[in-house]
Amino acid sequence: MSVGNHSVVTQFILMGLTNEQELQLPLFLLFFGIYIVSMVGNLGLVLLIKISSQLHTPMYYLLSNLSFIDLCYSSVIIPKMMVNFVSEENIISFPACLTQFFFFGYFAVSECYMLAAMAYDRYVAICHPLLYHITMSQKVCFLLVAGVHIIGACGALIHTGLLADLTFCGDKVINHYFCDILPLLKLSCSNTYINEFLLMFNSGINVFLTTLSIFFSYAFILSNIFQIHSAGGRAKAFKTCGSHVAVVAVFYGSIIFMYFKPSSTDNNTQERVASVFYTIVNPMLNPVIYSFRNKDVKDSLRKVMTNKRLQ
Repeated sequence: MSVGNHSVVTQFILMGLTNEQELQLPLFLLFFGIYIVSMVGNLGLVLLIKISSQLHTPMYYLLSNLSFIDLCYSSVIIPKMMVNFVSEENIISFPACLTQFFFFGYFAVSECYMLAAMAYDRYVAICHPLLYHITMSQKVCFLLVAGVHIIGACGALIHTGLLADLTFCGDKVINHYFCDILPLLKLSCSNTYINEFLLMFNSGINVFLTTLSIFFSYAFILSNIFQIHSAGGRAKAFKTCGSHVAVVAVFYGSIIFMYFKPSSTDNNTQERVASVFYTIVNPMLNPVIYSFRNKDVKDSLRKVMTNKRLQ
C-alpha cells in the first residue's frame, strides 16, 4: 500500500536518549536503578497506606492514588527505554506506539488533576480544619479520584484517536525515547492542524485549570498561615505544604518547557532532558518527597516492620 510515492509506515524507530554507544550500558543501569526505586517507593507507599489504619485519611488516600499513577506512569516509559538501550534496533510497531502514547497521556493528565485535588485537600485541612472530615468525606474523595481518571482517559483517547487517523510515510525515526505526540506529528504526511490545535487547546486548558486551582489553594493557605501566631504552627503548616509545592514545581516546570515553548526554540536534546524529569524523575521523587520525610508514614512503616519481626 502507498500514499503518493511513499510507503506507509507501520513501525517506527525510537532514537532514544543518545546515539553514543559507550553510554548505552551506563544509561541502562542508571534507569534500571531509577525504575527499581520508583517501583519500590510507589508500590510500597500504596501498600503501606492500605494496611495501616493510621494512614486512612483523605490526604493519604489521595497520596496513594498519586503513587498508583506514578507507578503506572513509570511502567509505560522506562521498560521500553531499557530494552532500547541494549537492543540494536529500537523498533516499535504503530499499534504499540499508539498504546504507549495513550497510557502516557492518560497518566500525565491524571497526575495534573491529582496534584490539584491534593492542593484542595491541603486548603481544606489548613483553612477549614473543623469541617475537614465533612468536606473531604469518603464519597467526595472517591468522586475526586474518579473524576481525575475520567478526565485523563478522555483526553488521552481523543488525541490517540486523532493520531490513529493520520498517515505516516517516508521518515520513520521518532526523535525521542518514547512515543510522544509532538515527535509523531512531525513525521506525519497528513494535515496535522487539528491535532496541533487540540493539543495546544487541551494542554492549555488542563495546565491552566490545575495550576489556577493550585495557585488559589495556596494563596488562601498562605493567608491563613500568616495569621497563625505560633511559630511552631506556621512551621508545621509550611512543612505539610512544602513537599507538594516541590513536586508541582518539577512536574509543571518541565511540562511547560516541553509543550509551551516557542517553536523557534526547538532543541531535541533539551526536549528529551525536560521530558525525563516529568516522565521518569518525578515519579521516583514523589514517594521520597511526599512520604518518607513524613512522620506519620515513618511511624506506620516502623509499626509494620515491628509486627512482622514479632510474628
